[in-house]
Amino acid sequence: MFLHQLKKGEKGVIKHFDIQSVPLKLVELGCLPENEVELLQIAPLGCPYYFIINDTRVAIRKETAKQIEIEKL
Repeated sequence: MFLHQLKKGEKGVIKHFDIQSVPLKLVELGCLPENEVELLQIAPLGCPYYFIINDTRVAIRKETAKQIEIEKL
């Protein structure tokens, strides 16, 4: 399962992503394997997605969210 497949309010744990496909800023904000993520909402036009990662609210584009593999909780 990938990050963009979560529904509002669902949680998951980051399992794997290609470090080259994810912006460095997301990694610095805690988008790392084994960290928990929760989908807060999706923008009206479907992009970006708003998540909580390590108690930080983060906006992630749909193309990037498709690159982050998770395990749903």
